[in-house]
Amino acid sequence: MKGNFPIEKFKTLQTPFYYYDVELLQRTLEVVKEEAGKYDYHVHYAVKANANPRILHIIAASGLGADCVSGGEIQASLDAGFPADKIVFAGVGKADWEINLGLDNDIFCFNVESAAELEVINELAAAKGKIAAVALRVNPEVDANTHAKITTGMKENKFGINLGQLNGVIDELVDMDHVKLIGLHFHIGSQITDMSSFQNLAIRCNEIQDDLEARGLTVENLNFGGGLGIDYYHPNHLPVAAFDNYFAVIHNLLQLRPGQKVHFEPGRSVVGQCGNLISKVLYVKRGETKNFAILDAGFTELIRPAMYDSYHRIENLTSEGEIEVYDVVGPICESSDVFGKDVELNTARRGDLIAFRSAGAYGEIMASQYNCRKLPQSYFSDTL
Repeated sequence: MKGNFPIEKFKTLQTPFYYYDVELLQRTLEVVKEEAGKYDYHVHYAVKANANPRILHIIAASGLGADCVSGGEIQASLDAGFPADKIVFAGVGKADWEINLGLDNDIFCFNVESAAELEVINELAAAKGKIAAVALRVNPEVDANTHAKITTGMKENKFGINLGQLNGVIDELVDMDHVKLIGLHFHIGSQITDMSSFQNLAIRCNEIQDDLEARGLTVENLNFGGGLGIDYYHPNHLPVAAFDNYFAVIHNLLQLRPGQKVHFEPGRSVVGQCGNLISKVLYVKRGETKNFAILDAGFTELIRPAMYDSYHRIENLTSEGEIEVYDVVGPICESSDVFGKDVELNTARRGDLIAFRSAGAYGEIMASQYNCRKLPQSYFSDTL
């Protein structure tokens, strides 16, 4: 079953472009708030998934906080209306100006990823006469059971503080006058659909807390990051991610201490299904062993298939012809500019409109101008 799109309006627009279903985004946000609200969890949207200004304004208006990984994302979040006291700042390579931006705006927390970073934050905060609230990002050594390029919580990854180094970092922190430890932060990976990974994370968090309490230390906040996956294969049948299971898994296993607050940083699961890349067939090339549908969109508009071997459901919106098999490719002068091989599509012709579903996360935000191409425009269901 194809998605429901305003095809006649699409025909008047210059392709390629991104199209966002605002109703679905708002419905997803309602589910997030309802399910998180059952346990009084705090949710910060991971801005890196999609920083389109309109998307950010909608999410900010819903009441969620923001999870940022750059100074630019902090500024974009502030501009969109996210309160500074709901902004958390992660990232393995925070530049001085980015840290200062966070300090100047009194953001909620810095998620610190190394002892070296902690020292710099302490120095910069001292220069401003401030005390920076920090959470230590810990590598919990929990396998996310996802693609190697989006796994983040193992000791070989560049992110976070390894478990064996945690006590040493805390020893340094307690001697610093301009940082205050307010929490622990975890993030084990992205596009996780196996809930056992989150179960293992909750159990590991309990163990870490027990170790900290043995040295007389309790933290106020626990941040489990994001990572909840979406269904790329069935976007019509499963348009909203399994937030109920996601939050319940943590709730059922986490041993909360009195007064502790729990935070999450979902990104893909909030915006992934509401976005679609719309492209046009330039040529149908019939080879000796392959048929190629050559589009006007390439990895400059949607890099995930080339970078991660990612799957997106591809639909021919303007053909009801017989199903044929194509390699769906773009115009970029790189052999990796392939969206999918042996893709079943209704018979493709020059000018047909092609939709890449579930492209709301890590789609528009990762677009580039390689080959001197223009960045794609974006349109919204409630204004088109």
